[in-house]
Amino acid sequence: MSTEHIQVTSELFAYMRNVSLRETEIRRALREETAELPDSQMQIMPEQGQFMALLLQLMKAKRGLEVGTFTGYSALCFAEILPDDGSIVCCDISAEYTAIAQRYWEESGLRHKMDLRLAPALETLDQLLLDGQEASYDFCFLDADKENYQQYYEKSLSLLRTGGLLMADNVLWSGRVAKSSDDESAATRALKSFNEKLAADQRINLSMLPLADGLTLAIKK
Repeated sequence: MSTEHIQVTSELFAYMRNVSLRETEIRRALREETAELPDSQMQIMPEQGQFMALLLQLMKAKRGLEVGTFTGYSALCFAEILPDDGSIVCCDISAEYTAIAQRYWEESGLRHKMDLRLAPALETLDQLLLDGQEASYDFCFLDADKENYQQYYEKSLSLLRTGGLLMADNVLWSGRVAKSSDDESAATRALKSFNEKLAADQRINLSMLPLADGLTLAIKK
């Protein structure tokens, strides 16, 4: 019985990408443009986008939330598999980065599925709850400032339907969450606390995957 994950060498990673990644030209172009930005490290891996979209396709998702949109790659992955009347509420505070997102959304013909909200995500999520949208979303992707992950999680969980999927990015934080140190950043401490909270939360079923920078999947019971 295997007790450890296989080591993904550069050679093996290149092989996996070659035989499994199906990336549209628009997504590839967006990823390459984003790679030239100062904050390019905020971009998800294309394999991660493809994997999350596959999960949403399996559950026949229609309505979603995204907390942290950046240049729109993950939203584009999701929108491609949603039905034509599907929608994603995209929460972000950067007009500059989401302008890039909107350019590619338009080019893809999927702009009509995107409901971009340029405001602090906590305000947007609160407004959705005030609008009576509790328990009406199929999925949520968390990929914003880590210090607010727990607040995003609680509000998103209220907005998800029973059986809805919450996906949280960066939960391994380049391995820093597994290290003991008195000199930790606020983001590292926040992610440690977030991971511990979800591990003990009986409102969900969950799995943490070592995909990209760590991806937690949580199904609302």
